[in-house]
Amino acid sequence: MADLETFTQMFAPEYKADPYPLYRKWREAEPVAEIAPGFLVVSGLAEATEVVRDPAFGHPQPEVLDPAARHPDDLVDAEGRPVVSFLGLNPPDHTRLRRLVSKAFTPRMVERLRPRVEDITARLISDLIDAGSADLMTALAAPLPVEVISEMLGVPMADRSRFAEWSHALARALDPAFLVADSVLEEAGDAGREFNAYFRELAAERRRNPGEDLLSDLVAVTDQGDKLTEAELLVTLTLLLVAGHETTTNLIGNGVLALLGTEAGLRSLGDDGALAPNAVEEVLRHDSPVQLTSRVALKPTRVGTTDVAPGAQAIVLIGAANRDPATHPDPDTFDPTREPSRHLAFGQGIHFCLGSPLARLEGQTALRELAVRTPALHLAGPPTWNPTITMRGLSQLPVAIG
Repeated sequence: MADLETFTQMFAPEYKADPYPLYRKWREAEPVAEIAPGFLVVSGLAEATEVVRDPAFGHPQPEVLDPAARHPDDLVDAEGRPVVSFLGLNPPDHTRLRRLVSKAFTPRMVERLRPRVEDITARLISDLIDAGSADLMTALAAPLPVEVISEMLGVPMADRSRFAEWSHALARALDPAFLVADSVLEEAGDAGREFNAYFRELAAERRRNPGEDLLSDLVAVTDQGDKLTEAELLVTLTLLLVAGHETTTNLIGNGVLALLGTEAGLRSLGDDGALAPNAVEEVLRHDSPVQLTSRVALKPTRVGTTDVAPGAQAIVLIGAANRDPATHPDPDTFDPTREPSRHLAFGQGIHFCLGSPLARLEGQTALRELAVRTPALHLAGPPTWNPTITMRGLSQLPVAIG
């Protein structure tokens, strides 16, 4: 069973709506499986947690690009290496960049956003109620995080529609390389260059005229004389765009679909939506917006009972690990009353998601307000899933109020 072809088949279109039975078979057969020499798939929760927390695993160093192969707008450092976000770096570079960014991306800033998150959610749901029926993804799940991250970065209202286009193109290129078509990579490259050009100009404006926004903070942030280079700033903004929009859109969409699949629907959250925090954690466990991540062994190590050589790549199948019955009883049942339990939706260790407080705030607010204001919400047609693998979410979710 453990081979590359079988692994790839799990992501075929016919399994997109529900890949979890295949995940379960894979996990039960081999929680740590070598599908090719030096290529592991880790699907058990205990083993997956080992990989994402073990400092023996990290990310490969960016390779020097051949100048003849570079696009003029590619972000490279003085040695010609691609500049990547801190999510793809190892200490000490990761430590330095995450520390600088965390100074401007604090829980205090997220809490300061709560009134705006609530206002935006209320407005979008009012529009949904007035319409009577809509695609929930375009009515609420996508515009809410786009508006929030745009306000955080100080992006003018007129430019925000471009964010969703850039974010979607970039997210499609996050899938494992052997599953990504060249055309997808080209579209992502084009989106990235458009994004960089836009934010070069906006960052220059913030240097001249700082505002009360995250971009101004990132432009100005320093730590003992250290600061973000322009390339580091741009890749950090790209990370914030995708992580701050795409994943939260999927969290809301996956959550509403899961709730509407229960007997009580949104009413299961209570008349006041008090169970929304529990429901968000259950969505993150049961149908995680991020389905997999990868690491490279930096030195000899061990996962479970498997010896791992330096240079081996490990794909951590988060979607399978989060349904491990060793930790989650009756794991395939979505239960919004379940007490929050351990999951890997936000990662673990040094790469734990900085944006998790904001994602939780947006997800909880959206589900709570839907439960309070549209308790009879129901499906009005079949949902449609995005083709992406790393990011799991819906492109359409038709709903109706009455």
